[in-house]
This record gives sequence, structure tokens and C-alpha cells, in this order.
Amino acid sequence: MSALIEIDRVSKSFSRGGLFSTRRVEAVKEVSFALETNKPEIFTVIGESGSGKSTLARMILGIHTPSSGQVRLGGRDVETYERRAFMAEVQPIFQNPFEAFNPLKQLDRYLFMTAERFGGASGKSAAEEQADGALRQVGLSLAEIRGRFPHELSGGQLQRVAIARALVAKPRLIVADEPVSMVDASLRMSIVNLFGRLRDELGLSIVYITHDLATAYYISDRLIIMQKGVVVEQGPARAVLSAPTHPYSRQLRDAVLTPDSAGAFRADHPRKAVATPGATS
Repeated sequence: MSALIEIDRVSKSFSRGGLFSTRRVEAVKEVSFALETNKPEIFTVIGESGSGKSTLARMILGIHTPSSGQVRLGGRDVETYERRAFMAEVQPIFQNPFEAFNPLKQLDRYLFMTAERFGGASGKSAAEEQADGALRQVGLSLAEIRGRFPHELSGGQLQRVAIARALVAKPRLIVADEPVSMVDASLRMSIVNLFGRLRDELGLSIVYITHDLATAYYISDRLIIMQKGVVVEQGPARAVLSAPTHPYSRQLRDAVLTPDSAGAFRADHPRKAVATPGATS
């Protein structure tokens, strides 16, 4: 089966200490994995701050160029793609929804622009139809956000609009970099559930970047755990997080095993993505 996205021995280093410094820091070291074309899944990259997970996400998105190795989309190096063609296939969702939108620009304009540039919409009517369809996938509607500015929505609503904007392009892959870390704890599971529904109903693959082991266990199909730029453990999500073998993986798991969350990592814990299409928070 062909690969949708291939991360092939990718490394990334940055200079540290100023423009003329010769000191290099390796943020990502020899990372490899692949997602198959006809097997939609949520592939999770777990790590603490400084683990290299966000740098890896930016290389997948073509924002950073690897120092070595290659990122391939459909067998083709992402560096060779025309940017618009690439964004029609791969869409990002970032950590802070309030930074993802210009506070002086109406939200519906973002959706219409994405529909026209990347989603193949020709004309206002088609763009509005695609925008409304994407918003309904996340529990909103065009009528609810038409003419509204980012400050008029809650953080949860705004992150749903960010997800809808990604969906308007009809991508094959979404890269979600810490998408629930800025959302109120009571709303995180509704967004995580939404990712599961998008995988199951739309056949979307999602690269989910997070430090949150509980949501990773709940929704992921496969995962890698990164420490200081290196993959220290990988495999099926529930198997890895139920019985991690690397000391760092065990340390991460033990750090979240509070009385309230201990049950999240039991082998018999069911993973069921419950859709919440009516949520508007």
C-alpha cells in the first residue's frame, strides 16, 4: 500500500548563539515514520517542551526544510510542491486559535478564501456552501459565524472554526500542533472526539502533536514518543502507553497517573470517539 506521507530519516539543526555562531543544536534527529494512503489514522507525536515535536510538525508542513532526510507526500518530496498544491493536500491546525486569525478580519472571509484557493470553489455561492458544510462538521454553521470577529467567539468555538477552515480545503492530511492545549480542560475531549469522527467519517489522517498522554491514549491509533529530538518509543498507542518500555516513556506516564487519570491507561479502557456536533463552546 502506498504512503500518504513519509518521514524518512529527517533531522533538523539550528545555530545557537547568534548569526555568526558555529554552534549547532539538533532539534530533530533521524526521525522516520509513514502514514498509508488508504488507511486513515490518528498518528500522535508525544513529547515535552523541547522534544522537537513542533519542529517535526513544521517540517511536515513545509515550513522548515530538513537539514537531512526527506519528507514525501504521495512519494514526492514536499520541497518540490507548488505551495498552493501542497496546501490543498495538507492543512495545519495550530495551538492558539486567537493567533491563527487576524482580530480585525471577519472569520467567514478566511473560510471563503480557503474554499476558493485550495478547495476548488468557483464563485461566492460555492464558497459559502463549502464553508457551511465544513462548519457543520465541527458543530457550527455559517449563519452563526457570518460577519463575526475572533473576539466574539470563545476559545473552543474559535478552535472549531480553525478546524473547519482546514476542512474546507478537503485535505488528505491534517497536522494538528497542540490543538487542545489552549482550550479549557472541559472542552478538550469534545475536540479530541471531533478528530476521531473526522477520521472515521471523512477518512482523514491526522498527525496529532501533543504532550497530553491522556488524550493521546484515548484517540490515537499509533504514536511515537520523542525526547530531545529522538524517537525513544513507537508503536500502537494503547500498547505503548499501557506498558511503556523506555524509562522516559514510563516517566511521562507516571507523571499523569493521578487518582483521577489512573484509569486512562488500563488495557481494558475503551477508546470510543463520541461525536458532539451540537457543541458550540
